[in-house]
Amino acid sequence: MRKMERQPTHPGKIIKEDYLTPLSLTISELASNLGVSRKTLSKIINERGAITPDMALRLSRAFDTTPDFWLTLQKNFDLFLAEKASNDWQLVKPFSPQLLHSHI
Repeated sequence: MRKMERQPTHPGKIIKEDYLTPLSLTISELASNLGVSRKTLSKIINERGAITPDMALRLSRAFDTTPDFWLTLQKNFDLFLAEKASNDWQLVKPFSPQLLHSHI
């Protein structure tokens, strides 16, 4: 597993810096276009909410991107935080390759 050194950018920051600001959109305008509440979108933009599969579909349609683009941004952000939050996952012992391949 490769270790990320720098915290990935939260998708909310991408929405704000790459779409809202350049397009002179307000959170309310974008929320209305996406069919979600202003509160829901505001949480994402302020990095207190996450991109769900449904939101990824809506954003991909609005901005001519792919749902995978948004979900990958969120996944990378979440994995980075999880890796830093605790070392408990490092206590898991890997299964031997022979054992893994015997079940395929």
